[in-house]
Amino acid sequence: MKLKPLPYDLTVCKISDIGDLPLSSPFFFIGKTDEELSLVCDTEYVPSVTAARDDGWKAFRIEGILDFSLMGILSKISGILADNKIGIFAVSTYNTDYILVKSENFDKALNCLKDSGYEIIA
Repeated sequence: MKLKPLPYDLTVCKISDIGDLPLSSPFFFIGKTDEELSLVCDTEYVPSVTAARDDGWKAFRIEGILDFSLMGILSKISGILADNKIGIFAVSTYNTDYILVKSENFDKALNCLKDSGYEIIA
């Protein structure tokens, strides 16, 4: 399986207004529930007003389009990282999964996954 590091410094935050979405950001992901509105975006594009924010994330994506019948992909990756004491924040889209890791652990995470047979692509 191929993993592609993304070039963005990311922030995970809570916002209170959907009008604050950084539509010009090259990468953003929103999650809305009955309790909160969460945003992951390029740190340069974080709205000026947030309810909470956590900077210092980097991400990689699982390359390709993942069929919904595939099982255990995210579980295997998160297990490898957990075994190496690396926490994650994961987001999923229709096509694939994105795994965020704190910046200080990013290289270690990629090395652990490479040692476990994943291909890291540029």
